[in-house]
Amino acid sequence: MKKFLCLFLAGLLLISVPVRAEAKRHYNWYEVFVRSYQDSDGDGVGDLRGLTDRLDYIRDMGFDALWLMPVMPSPSYHKYDVVDYMAVDPEYGTLDDVKALVDQAHERDMAVIFDMPVNHTSVLHPWFTEAVQALRQGEASPYADYYHFDQKDGKGFVPLNGTDWYYEEQFAGGGMPDLNLDSEAVRREIREILAFWLLKIGADGFRLDAVTSFYAGDHDRNIDFLRWLKDTCEEIKPGSFLVGECWAGLSVIARYYQSGVDSFFLFPASQAEGFVISSLHGRSATHAEKFAKSYQNVLDEIPGKTLAPFLCNHDTGRTIGSVQGRGNVPAAKFVEGLLSVMNGCAFLYYGEEIGMVGSGDDPNKRLAMYWSDEEGAMTAQPPGVTKLEYAYPSLAVQQDDGGSLWAYVRKAFRARKELPLIAEGDNTFVFVQGDVCLMKREKGEDSILIAVNFSAKAENTCPVDAGCQILFDLETGDGSAVLGQDGLILPPYAIVILQ
Repeated sequence: MKKFLCLFLAGLLLISVPVRAEAKRHYNWYEVFVRSYQDSDGDGVGDLRGLTDRLDYIRDMGFDALWLMPVMPSPSYHKYDVVDYMAVDPEYGTLDDVKALVDQAHERDMAVIFDMPVNHTSVLHPWFTEAVQALRQGEASPYADYYHFDQKDGKGFVPLNGTDWYYEEQFAGGGMPDLNLDSEAVRREIREILAFWLLKIGADGFRLDAVTSFYAGDHDRNIDFLRWLKDTCEEIKPGSFLVGECWAGLSVIARYYQSGVDSFFLFPASQAEGFVISSLHGRSATHAEKFAKSYQNVLDEIPGKTLAPFLCNHDTGRTIGSVQGRGNVPAAKFVEGLLSVMNGCAFLYYGEEIGMVGSGDDPNKRLAMYWSDEEGAMTAQPPGVTKLEYAYPSLAVQQDDGGSLWAYVRKAFRARKELPLIAEGDNTFVFVQGDVCLMKREKGEDSILIAVNFSAKAENTCPVDAGCQILFDLETGDGSAVLGQDGLILPPYAIVILQ
């Protein structure tokens, strides 16, 4: 009888405990530097409440996911040197504010991931200060094993003032000592940090900073540590999304996917030298061929994985400078359109939608979001800005202009949101010739076509069946696409999505 009751109760438990559904994947990502985005309390510093107030704006553009640069307490304006991993910098708000942001995003079916720099801390982190105090006093401390201390100088090591000790710091001069990631105690701390953000705050995952620097020059150990991070997140919260910053060439990025991490930023597609923007360069009419060759190479090197294409981020020059788009609005629109029709998780840096510029010193790349010219509409500029420029009008102006860059980006990413096949489908190049290419995206029995004219000045015809239907046309202002018996006539820099 006891055995029967146990089996009966076990059966009830199996029935009553819901099976966790597979986590929904979000493909339209918007990166935010909180300090420079939206100020809610008038102190000139962007904050979490200000960002929460802008969630509807972000969602309306078609974005369903946010990546926030670090929000933890830090002595720097950029906050990659963390002092407390389980707190929020008072400049940005409180833990209640960050929890409210995540809750409000989830109510809008938006995911939120946080930047997680775990390869180093601030020199002001209690782990480091207690370790240093013990070394100076000649005492033992468990925190001494949290970092790489040595009495011999070496590459990447920094002298510890007032002692004959050195500590490893791969980002020299930043006050960011490297953690000893082989330490079991450090890994227990990291697991607790991950659990805090995933469970208490409700985060959907993390952006992993500088993954090639966990173990400098050792890809195998970096990949092993990433595998541990991914496994740990899955144990804590199944379906957590991780995207890594592997700033390297395609073959190295492909290798890092062996870690099981969901995605890695596609650096070969980014910036002026990346294949998206560089495919526009050159005199001969082979731009589409250049793009198709590079894109297919990516798909061959990283088959079946989630790509993370982007054009710029907080560490790189803005897209307008890379595409020489100050006086070339059609080119500025076109490259954002190309980003919007790439496979995987497309990442757009805040302000790209209105053509913000910035290059050189890092603060120049992180200027205040240009909402309008009204007094108090923008945050103060980050410290250290050496060149302040806004090449395009404010958001308020562009929202009243149907032909603006903002209107184009909004249309592009809303199309991407409405047609998940753009992100999820397997890509095949059906036709590539000169400046024209035709891509097919398939998933199961569903498919769409994406026709692109890379020519800045000339109309081109793409061989598309007359029975197709135009779903979205992304045009830069010079004519409209026409579907006829001879194919699809594409105006310059046009991208057309068909069924």
